Amino acid sequence: MARNYQSRKRILVTGGAGFLGSHLIDRLLERGDEVVCVDNLFTGTKRNIEHLHSNPRFEFMRHDVCFPLYVEVDEIYNLACPASPIHYQHDPVQTTKTSVIGAINMLGLAKRLKCKIFQASTSEVYGDPHVHPQTEDYWGNVNPIGIRSCYDEGKRCAETLFFDYHRQLGLEVKVARIFNTYGPRMHPADGRVVSNFIMQALKDEPITLYGDGSQTRSFCYRDDLVEGFLRLMDTAPDFAGPVNIGNPNEFTIRELAELVIELTGSRSTLDYRPLPQDDPMQRQPNITVARDKLGWEPKVQLREGLERTIDYFRDFVS
Repeated sequence: MARNYQSRKRILVTGGAGFLGSHLIDRLLERGDEVVCVDNLFTGTKRNIEHLHSNPRFEFMRHDVCFPLYVEVDEIYNLACPASPIHYQHDPVQTTKTSVIGAINMLGLAKRLKCKIFQASTSEVYGDPHVHPQTEDYWGNVNPIGIRSCYDEGKRCAETLFFDYHRQLGLEVKVARIFNTYGPRMHPADGRVVSNFIMQALKDEPITLYGDGSQTRSFCYRDDLVEGFLRLMDTAPDFAGPVNIGNPNEFTIRELAELVIELTGSRSTLDYRPLPQDDPMQRQPNITVARDKLGWEPKVQLREGLERTIDYFRDFVS
């Protein structure tokens, strides 16, 4: 049974040493919860959580979610999985295992504890979409055998597992589909477009664009995203999602590059390369469900969020 002998919640966050997980933990601790952070440090880093080790309500466990975990908690946030192409394509088999076996293990834990569980899914479940902007009822256009499939299909399978546990076993689940998110604590070499552009601009190196730079993305600042997580977790038990969590303002990749150059004062030029396999041409969330069910929409717009992120990345450039 879930622990219920005190008002303070004890919450498990898998992938807690990662970019998003560490910020989620900050918020949970700020509101008075206890947090068990689980991470195998494949892409997460102790740097993201080193400021928390003196907090008596914080506990870190180095553990791979592909193996069963035995802890006593009241809620689970499952964020464990490499989330950038350069990382999830490094070991695609392990990426799929983390998404699928990790989901099975965390769902099994939630079943034993009879506690609710949150799944950090992704906009990549939509693939290269034929529907724009993407709504939660769109089934997607995903290549099941491509170089990105380990992540895309792994996350789709995880969603299947979550909803089957919900339907078959009555487990309370919450599924968020995360769109491009950025902010301090991103890994400087994770291969994501925001971190790539900022690091290249700060070094006055050519900024790498794939294709002609006309493909679009929507960028959500990390604080807004975490607020969406918390609001989704607080919804009624009969609401499972999925819910798009992202910023609906759409920018071309070239517009992003030009804004980063402006904000950094960089001398970088634009370097165009061939478009990678299965790279989606459009990505924009329809957030009607988030507005209606969560009362949520992003507040931090791109220029402000980039300024904060650039300040963080300056420490990585000598």
